[in-house]
Amino acid sequence: MRRTVLLPALVPLLLAGCVTINIYFPAAAAEKAAEKIIDEVWQLRPPVPAAPPGASQ
Repeated sequence: MRRTVLLPALVPLLLAGCVTINIYFPAAAAEKAAEKIIDEVWQLRPPVPAAPPGASQ
């Protein structure tokens, strides 16, 4: 008796657990972000100075 009550209640819970959320990004924005990250990791470009040279500290 207990199984016949639990099984119908369990099926919707199992189906609700199989939800996938897909997020799509524009290709150009994703490529630009990837290039920025690669540049920062590999330090291909010199870092931008915080203050202009010759400024008093």
